Amino acid sequence: MSDSTLSSTHADHNRSFWAIWSVIAAFGTYFCMYGFRKPFTAAGYAETELWGIGFKTIAVATQVIGYMLSKFIGIKVIAEMAPQKRAIAILMLIGAAEFSLALFGLCPRPWNAIFLFGNGLSLGMVFGLVLGFLEGRQLTEALVAGLCASFILADGVTKTVGTWLLNSGVTEDWMPFMAGLVFLAPLCIFVGMLTRIPPPNFDDLTDRSERHIMTRKERWDLFRRYSVGLTLLVAVYVLVTVLRSIRADFAPELWRLLGEPAAAETFTNSEILVAMGVLVVNGLAVIIRNNRLAFFVSLGTCCLGFLIISGVLLVHQTGQISAFPFMVMIGFGLYLPYVALHTTVFERLLAMTRERGNLGYLMYLADAFGYLGYVIVMISRNFYPDPDTFLHFFIILCWIAIALSLLCLIGTWYYFTDRRVKPATRIAMQHAD
Repeated sequence: MSDSTLSSTHADHNRSFWAIWSVIAAFGTYFCMYGFRKPFTAAGYAETELWGIGFKTIAVATQVIGYMLSKFIGIKVIAEMAPQKRAIAILMLIGAAEFSLALFGLCPRPWNAIFLFGNGLSLGMVFGLVLGFLEGRQLTEALVAGLCASFILADGVTKTVGTWLLNSGVTEDWMPFMAGLVFLAPLCIFVGMLTRIPPPNFDDLTDRSERHIMTRKERWDLFRRYSVGLTLLVAVYVLVTVLRSIRADFAPELWRLLGEPAAAETFTNSEILVAMGVLVVNGLAVIIRNNRLAFFVSLGTCCLGFLIISGVLLVHQTGQISAFPFMVMIGFGLYLPYVALHTTVFERLLAMTRERGNLGYLMYLADAFGYLGYVIVMISRNFYPDPDTFLHFFIILCWIAIALSLLCLIGTWYYFTDRRVKPATRIAMQHAD
């Protein structure tokens, strides 16, 4: 075997090793983060109300408001974060989140809900920090698909952990803090792994473009150049985030109203199937080398997700689908566009335009308005005080989101095939050269 062949084989093995390492590190870090964010949603908190509003609704809304504000702050912080500071920032933010959960356990209801605001505020920037280790690479879609699989799977697993702690005698108020302790040690290990990931190599930079920290002016310039297209994509993301968050945070209620109250392991089993399907579909985008083609294929993937949801809702109206396949297929349909936007749409937009920027900025621009929309929906939910109407409320929202999202995706398709975006692309490519 020649020296060149040996060198090529070694390079391939080295690349595969770091790809697997990166997926494990990113998946593990964000999976563990969910252990500090989601377990409290496994509790019912049925005995407490404030001004006629159920305590769980207050708790979820309070955390989401903090999480939403963190996303708006992250538009600046994540876009400007130096790579060498990401790991310590992750540990500091999650430490602050666990401290907030300790205060949640110490203080009486309903006033302890305010500490979930601090919890959400701390955790909202973790995704962008982890994402920064993965973007701008030939394998970014596969790496980020692995990262996104973490929050699909973790949503169910952390509920299972929360339910197990409750069944073991831990009180509802102390359960979130105890769940965080379960995930603390592995979190530190995975963050340590993140720090060992090498930066993008020459081939990565050639295929996907170099990623830069962004000043305020650069962020505004990028948005103005593609304002219509980005606004339409953000609108889709808002609609998907609202539905995905409702399905996640009120899963026990949805299972009950579907006629099959979920056991602890049901949350995990359903999300494993969703994660596997979404991981395969979105991860396959990595085989498309042409950035422009991959961008438009990812828009088609988003449309496919909404069509799947439509089919499930139509079958549900006939009464021919049980709770488990209903929740799995709704989850699959929602996470297809949600993960496609994370893995491919914004990544390939930067790659095909060669714009100076980073994926964290675009994701946090979308995330901020996505969670703002969810907060508005949580407030609107109070117009449906009867908990038995919640499934009906969710289905109505699904149909609204399907219609509006498909219109936005069609508009996005036409916008980015229009000649109006080509001059800015040529300028950016000349600047890159």
